[in-house]
Amino acid sequence: MEAKLAMAGELVRWRAWAVDLPRPWKRAILGASDFVLLTFAVWLAMSLRYSTFFVPPNRWGLLLMLAAPAVGVATFAWFGLYQLVTRYITIRGSGKLVKCIVISVLVWAMLALLFDAKWLPRSVILALYPLLGGGIIFISRQIYARVLRSFGVPLLGPGREPRPVVIYGAGRTGVQLLDGLHGRGDARVVGFLDDSASLSGQYAAGVKIYKPEKLERLIEREGVREVILAVPEARRRERREILKRLQRFPVRVKTLPDMEDIATGRAEVSDLRPIDVEDLLGRDPVPADPSLLALAISGKSVLVTGAGGSIGSELVRQILRQQPTRLVLLDVSEVALYEIEIEIADMVASLPDRVVRPEIVPVLGSVADRSLVRGTIERHSVATIFHAAAYKHVPIVEANPVAGLANNTFGTAVVAEAARDLGVERFVLISTDKAVRPTNIMGASKRLAELVLQAQASDMSCRTIFTMVRFGNVLDSSGSVVRRFRKQIQAGGPVTVTHKDVVRYFMSIPEAASLVLQAGGMATGGEVFVLDMGEPVKIDDLARSMIRLMGLEVRDDVTPDGDILVSYVGLRPGEKLYEELLIGENTTPTAHPLIRKSNEPFLSAERLEREFSVLRSAMDSGGIAGIEAVLQRTVEGYQPRVGGLPEVAGQLLVADPPSRTLH
Repeated sequence: MEAKLAMAGELVRWRAWAVDLPRPWKRAILGASDFVLLTFAVWLAMSLRYSTFFVPPNRWGLLLMLAAPAVGVATFAWFGLYQLVTRYITIRGSGKLVKCIVISVLVWAMLALLFDAKWLPRSVILALYPLLGGGIIFISRQIYARVLRSFGVPLLGPGREPRPVVIYGAGRTGVQLLDGLHGRGDARVVGFLDDSASLSGQYAAGVKIYKPEKLERLIEREGVREVILAVPEARRRERREILKRLQRFPVRVKTLPDMEDIATGRAEVSDLRPIDVEDLLGRDPVPADPSLLALAISGKSVLVTGAGGSIGSELVRQILRQQPTRLVLLDVSEVALYEIEIEIADMVASLPDRVVRPEIVPVLGSVADRSLVRGTIERHSVATIFHAAAYKHVPIVEANPVAGLANNTFGTAVVAEAARDLGVERFVLISTDKAVRPTNIMGASKRLAELVLQAQASDMSCRTIFTMVRFGNVLDSSGSVVRRFRKQIQAGGPVTVTHKDVVRYFMSIPEAASLVLQAGGMATGGEVFVLDMGEPVKIDDLARSMIRLMGLEVRDDVTPDGDILVSYVGLRPGEKLYEELLIGENTTPTAHPLIRKSNEPFLSAERLEREFSVLRSAMDSGGIAGIEAVLQRTVEGYQPRVGGLPEVAGQLLVADPPSRTLH
């Protein structure tokens, strides 16, 4: 009995060692195993053909026999067979295996023909070896998978029980997840939930399928505290509805990793992640127009200012996919520039050989440095500029108005002037909804930046296409409220919300960057493109949803024993309750359903230059009154607000929320 327990313990330790190995080591071990097994298959095929214990005729014969397994392993690696997770290999993996065996056999046959190996029978090459080799590899994969999926529960250690969980979604993805969780052994699936009435009461892989309404019973009966969402990411609207329903239950919700990560081997099906805000707010994707994406980028030298920021770095990633000849990265932060350069260099190195690798040029410096900007554009023959460099944190810019205006407004003017003088084809400014009737210096500085481009575009002699793309908040950017909420929840609270009625628009960073590139492609000059941000979101509701979906309860008057307190701290200086995207109502649709074009008033270049001269003098003297006087004359609707909202007779004024203007 003790010997059996010791053997079981050894198997458990072996499985733990095998599962926890780094992925490159796993692939190397699997490749070595395949080489040995295919070598055995070659020898066995020859022995069966000659009905004897086969011995290679000479040294070259031995090398030719070893060429078969070597070509086989190389083919497996080339076609990504080692990127499939061994524990969860499926029919798709089996199909890849057959294809690889066929290709490797054809290569081996050509080698045999090249070396005139008459002693190597065609029956071995074309029949015995592929059948034996393919069969042995397939069986070995099944054995490895079964062993790795075994002995899962003991890995938890003595006295620990697998946690009861429910999988929402009884489709193929849910069943694969069930198999993966069984392999890990740290979770016990007590049921599936599925909206399909026809599946209710049925069984999938031996686990009963329930209606979603039965979750409360499962929580009480089985002690379920975790629900895993196994609904494909493409069905975002359905996922959002499910998440809304789950918020009323005391459960933590997790979901699968990205399908792309699973397909490429970077993650396994059971590598679960917490629900992210994008799952709550993300909308069904609208396919990008490849022609618009590539129009201003493909085959050109492209400059991205603020390349290390949240939007700038995503623009760089997506621009790289459109095959520019040169990608110039400009940022004032050395750390941010280093990180994006290293990331992009790795992406370039992984490009297929058939793709022309663009030159990556990191430039450290400020957009306000006139000689640096002009030298960079001229030296690298820049054809397209995406201007994302900006100070964007409202309270910080409010406390440092001179720095904000110098960077956001005058920095834009420097880059725009250089672009025009040096014949840049296209200039795209990344703007913000805070530029519309701003109540803060940051928004006003961005509206002035828009006015700079509008004035340049109004000059008929200007060859450069100047355009602006305006949108609201992006999810999980460096200054995102989402990051702050997540950290506060993890720290045990409180979660700080500025005002109970604050409303914001949100968009994912990749979606915003994609739409910016497409808007830049369709620009003709002087337009303000406005991105459809979807439905506005109450920040208070967002905070409460994040708390509940992490399996915690909001502490308030209704639930005084809850886990996380939501605290209202008041609007920050310059902050508004509601953000707007349009100055006027004059918008027209474009070729993309999520991009609209707005024709808005602007100032002449002569008027703008006069006002800028006064503004520079006020900035030099540090006179905030002089700065605000210029902003009130030049920026539509600018109204500086102390503490976020004006007070009249001691009463806080709250405007009605704006109606939707993007339909």
